[in-house]
Amino acid sequence: MSWRKESSADDAPAHNAGTSAPLVLCAGIIVLDKVFRVEQVPQPDRKVEAKDFFIVSGGCAANAAIAVARLGGRATLAGPLGGPAGEDGNGDLVLAALAREHVDCSACQRIDGLATGLSAIFIDSRGDRTIVTYRDQRIAAVMPTDPDSIVAAADLVLADNRYPQYVRPICEAARHRKLRIVLDADKATVEDDVLFRIASHVVFSAECLRATAGRADLAEGLAVIAQQTDAFLAVSDGPNDILFLDAGALRRLPVFAIRAVDTLGAGDALHAGFALALAEGHSEAEALRFGAAVAGIKCTRIGGSAGAPQRAEVEAFLAERRVGFSV
Repeated sequence: MSWRKESSADDAPAHNAGTSAPLVLCAGIIVLDKVFRVEQVPQPDRKVEAKDFFIVSGGCAANAAIAVARLGGRATLAGPLGGPAGEDGNGDLVLAALAREHVDCSACQRIDGLATGLSAIFIDSRGDRTIVTYRDQRIAAVMPTDPDSIVAAADLVLADNRYPQYVRPICEAARHRKLRIVLDADKATVEDDVLFRIASHVVFSAECLRATAGRADLAEGLAVIAQQTDAFLAVSDGPNDILFLDAGALRRLPVFAIRAVDTLGAGDALHAGFALALAEGHSEAEALRFGAAVAGIKCTRIGGSAGAPQRAEVEAFLAERRVGFSV
């Protein structure tokens, strides 16, 4: 079945099953998430009983790769993990889960003697999450063995900035190929970060932008970063409007009203939808709306990355919300 691309910006990005789907290379952090559902996050010196517990693959890049695959794109993942196989159980679990999601992990690097990162996550009754992450700092210092080979088949690169030393050579190789590079600015950095200049598109979390630009106002923060790069800039802010710059002008994109039960991985889902839609030929505004729909649906489901929606679900979600949309 094929999907026809309409001229209206409020439709989902077209996906034609008769042609090869875009290949999105997701590069960056990969961890194992151990998730506890609680009524409230425990206070100091207190104990609480979890209502539910599950283990799921996590990390910005891994979450995004799963979302891309579920949306009908081809997903390749590149990132460092502990090793070797059989000795680093966290890495074994993550890679097995990714294989079940049809994510190509052949570009992932296992580092003998190190452990794959681990997160303990508490999700409260409102769907908000508190995260404690452990990672061996030696993992963050790993460099990709062959960046040119990693990007050779990619149509677009989506990189997070949790492992900047690892993703920078990959982004540089992608830039050499004139590929679009979407940077998930998730970790606070400096306003003249070189990754902002290498990337073609930078989508911040509100927390990262405020800390990086030193501005509480997100519009001012985007203006600060715009002085450092020609990249397309946007920032997501949970249930509040997505802000982005269009030829220097600030624009707002409302997100969808949903009842959130689990926000874990929502930002990664947004980045995945945005990146795939760009790779399919859609404008930034269309791609942001598609990404917002992917993230919105994900938030209505418990399970972190396992809550990422299928393509048909996103298209149906958007079809019900066409009226009155404009950017």
